[in-house]
Amino acid sequence: MEEGTPVDPATGLIAVAALRKLADHLESLHVRTAREQGRSWQEIADHLGVTRQAVHQKHAHRE
Repeated sequence: MEEGTPVDPATGLIAVAALRKLADHLESLHVRTAREQGRSWQEIADHLGVTRQAVHQKHAHRE
């Protein structure tokens, strides 16, 4: 993008939403794989930079 070129905020917001959806999908995939390989909730949380409680609350129901 050239400097000074106006960007429609809607385009940027749509891109952010798509990236967030992709990131959530990738997180779920890798958390599930890690759990299948016997990784602890604490180890997964450490890699994600969140608390064990946060990652467990977000993903435990998928087991």
